Amino acid sequence: MNNKIAAIILGAGKGTRMKSDLPKVMMPVKNKSMIKRIIETLEQLNVDRIVTVISPDGDIVKKEVSPYETCVQYEQLGTGHAVNSAKDLLEGFDGAVLVIFGDTPLISKETFLRSVQKVREGYAVVVLGFKPEDPARYGRLKMDVDELIKIVEYKDATDEERAIGFCNSGCMAFDGKYLFEILSKIGHENAAGEYYLTDAVEIARKMGLKCTAIEGEPQEVASANTLEELALLETYLENRKNA
Repeated sequence: MNNKIAAIILGAGKGTRMKSDLPKVMMPVKNKSMIKRIIETLEQLNVDRIVTVISPDGDIVKKEVSPYETCVQYEQLGTGHAVNSAKDLLEGFDGAVLVIFGDTPLISKETFLRSVQKVREGYAVVVLGFKPEDPARYGRLKMDVDELIKIVEYKDATDEERAIGFCNSGCMAFDGKYLFEILSKIGHENAAGEYYLTDAVEIARKMGLKCTAIEGEPQEVASANTLEELALLETYLENRKNA
């Protein structure tokens, strides 16, 4: 594997729960949009390609991420489907591919690099996990020493699995050689009829590939779906500057 890095930012979400007409990723944290903060972090890594997945009416996001590439997710069919929207642009990319949710703007470049390093060590899928004070309804990461066995959604978890304190942040890294083959095998036989990116772990393992997880700080992986959570991100950013 070479040292190339690409990033896919999922930016097609609406800002409905923010009580805003703006797409969610355009909501500001300390006067800078969430997606702009992610891009500035990626620029510090000198990534080779940045592709943002936008909605059909996502022109404002397209403008915000310019001159970087965008692709359109025409139907909201889940996270796996969103990442697969970048296939035409990134299929055959030989390097590590970061998959980042556009509402998690505080992940550090060091954490992204740790994910990339694991891909370079031979892991096809690397999940960024964290250990929150209250694991609540987060998906759980089921580990066997360094191997990630699967991501278990809270609603599907047994009591034993719910006792796991290591949770899924949503951010992942893939070996570009396998990314779209893995995505092509994700089905949508679930209550929502959606393609879940979290299924990638189980599929990769069935393909004989290795998966693992690294741990990030709860504050850096925090996301914002509401105005209250957006305010929390500002607090976390302030804490980081004062640290």
